[in-house]
Amino acid sequence: MRAARLIKMVLLLQSQPSMTAAELARELEVSERTVTRDAQALSEAGVPVYADRGRAGGYRLIGGYRTRLTGLGRSEAEALFLSGVPGALREMGLEDAASAARLKVSAALMPSLRDASRTAAQRFHLDAPNWFKEPKTPELLPAVADAVWDDRRIVARYRRGEGEVQRQLEPYGLVLKAGVWYVCARVAGHGSYRVYRIDRFTAVDAVAAVDARFERDEEFDLPGFWDERAEQFARSLLRAEVVVRVSPGGARRLPYAVDPQSAREALEAAGAPDGDGWVTVTLPVESEEVAHSQLSMLGPEVEVLAPEGLRARFAGDAIRLAELYRT
Repeated sequence: MRAARLIKMVLLLQSQPSMTAAELARELEVSERTVTRDAQALSEAGVPVYADRGRAGGYRLIGGYRTRLTGLGRSEAEALFLSGVPGALREMGLEDAASAARLKVSAALMPSLRDASRTAAQRFHLDAPNWFKEPKTPELLPAVADAVWDDRRIVARYRRGEGEVQRQLEPYGLVLKAGVWYVCARVAGHGSYRVYRIDRFTAVDAVAAVDARFERDEEFDLPGFWDERAEQFARSLLRAEVVVRVSPGGARRLPYAVDPQSAREALEAAGAPDGDGWVTVTLPVESEEVAHSQLSMLGPEVEVLAPEGLRARFAGDAIRLAELYRT
């Protein structure tokens, strides 16, 4: 365990000019005191780890020291080949580059590990698109991807409503969500980041050479930004409320019928169950129409109390079902 941690510490210091004890402790998931002891152990073993004192201090390797660590285990090698998503790479125009990289990595591995790409492919496949939906690769995706990798500004025209809008964008990252490609970008001259569907782009052009590159904000966290925006978008759709009673079985199934987070929060805020174990919850929903469709999945495990219009719809459904099954 400690040997693996020491190796990881050396690799971290090779990838950064300097790292503080706190940064190393966070990456290695240990205390700063353990980092100090590990640094001393590396130094005693001949690895030139140097500690800079003071507020701006940290640990670094002296003289451009590089280690030739080749002890890649089978699970690590297989995980490495799982890190690529073949379909996404192909759509971005990076299939050839990825294939060449995999070939070089395979050639560098020990003979006993060179089948790692095959064994990983036998055990895992990512199918991103939704069922019953034929994904279509946006024609302009490769151009946007090129700009993302190269930190180049683009002038994009995209459909908005009935017309088209043109913006100069600084494309920070790509996201593939359920078969749909998005680009997270900052509008040139503004500090805010926005999300655009690439299949709505009608044209993508490079800007003048003198202004072609942009300075990337290294603090930008693509996964964190996407998670935050996705949650905001999901919440923005929930503009109405319904009040329902749900049985114990209905409460268990409620997160599978409506927005899971909203269902969990509503159940946590509910009062005590009645004598039959049913609870009354106030649930945010997109609309009465959508709520009718979603809550119908729970059948007799839910009773709508309000609004009155939605309750009347479910009462009508019950009458029709009773007529259908009367005989």
